[in-house]
Amino acid sequence: MIGRGCKLDPKLISALIERWRPETHTFHLPCGECTITLEDMHLQLGLPVDGDAITGSVHSADWGAVCYELLGAIPDNINGGQIEMGWLRDTFPEPDDDSTELEKIRYARVYILQIIGDYLMPDLSQNLVHLRWLLKLVDFRAAGEFSWGWNHSTSYAQLPTYLEDIRLLLEQRSEAQFQWKLYEDPTIRAVIPDEYLQTSNAWHVKVPLVNFAIVEMHQSDRVLRQFGFRQPIPVALEVLDDHHKIDLR
Repeated sequence: MIGRGCKLDPKLISALIERWRPETHTFHLPCGECTITLEDMHLQLGLPVDGDAITGSVHSADWGAVCYELLGAIPDNINGGQIEMGWLRDTFPEPDDDSTELEKIRYARVYILQIIGDYLMPDLSQNLVHLRWLLKLVDFRAAGEFSWGWNHSTSYAQLPTYLEDIRLLLEQRSEAQFQWKLYEDPTIRAVIPDEYLQTSNAWHVKVPLVNFAIVEMHQSDRVLRQFGFRQPIPVALEVLDDHHKIDLR
């Protein structure tokens, strides 16, 4: 059907076949790819991306006791260490000038839990967050040493709706419409603290990212144009299927 009324160019067809990646079912052309990177997570959310891996025990003899010790309240339902995001919003109002220091600390933990459950590591339910994160928020200074800048998604089906909308919007744009090095815009650069730019070499390194029992590769070699580098034909993705079979048990 394609060949009717037009001349086929064998060299062009060979070039397209050479750039086809079966892992993602897309052609990787000189315009490059686009995705959410560690740079985006660091500069937009202020989260460190070059700290220690977020890992450790996910088991507790009594999650209710952990919740009460660190938040001062216990929900009616704790399902395998998970609690409802709605309960957090309803139980912990924003502190005011009369709030004690302990109430402010507890609210800060709740606020971070909501960010984790809503944006950073959401699950399929979109309404649950695991209390294991509380164990990382006991000491805020120690929590600042971890690498938090990771949004884990194993498939497009698991992406939150707003991220899926962003992906679809980007796919509709031409190369001329897309601003590859967004953060070099003077208006945007003016509001980014200088300390956020000190670890920029970590943004485009191809490394494994560890989040408790989940391991994913940061495939920065597929999106080098986002960092102002020349984008070659990407190598095959590292398949971590064996690691994905590991669960929280």
